[in-house]
Amino acid sequence: MENYQYKLNGINYNVEIEEIEGNIARVNVNGKQFEVEMKEPAKPKAKAVHVTPPTAAAPAAPAAKPAAAKPAATAATGGKKIMAPLPGTITEVKVSVGQSVKEGDTVIILEAMKMQNNIEAEATGTITSILVEKGDTVMEGATLLVIG
Repeated sequence: MENYQYKLNGINYNVEIEEIEGNIARVNVNGKQFEVEMKEPAKPKAKAVHVTPPTAAAPAAPAAKPAAAKPAATAATGGKKIMAPLPGTITEVKVSVGQSVKEGDTVIILEAMKMQNNIEAEATGTITSILVEKGDTVMEGATLLVIG
């Protein structure tokens, strides 16, 4: 796993490259996971990063911060994922973990192209995981929250 510190438009970003396979990189930016598609497959040096995460993952598990991040990622695998329909910025999260929602309830407000978009629950259930917070920028298809 490689770590980088970036500052973009006055905002600090901590970027961890977790894995690179072909032209897809799995990265963690300030605690949020993304899949990044590169124009070309990574060079051979980057393939060494692919081998590193399994050995880096084992020591990271006992640490408090990575252990906290892992359950959120695991929780996202079960239940109904609510995904961003288009890229934008989260302006409001209207629910909390453990809250019951009905299909059609507004759970998140996403600003895209100067328009406020209500993101609705696609199933009735309980919020099991929220993967975004107010101010986050998300890409189309990013998982916003999970309903169990």
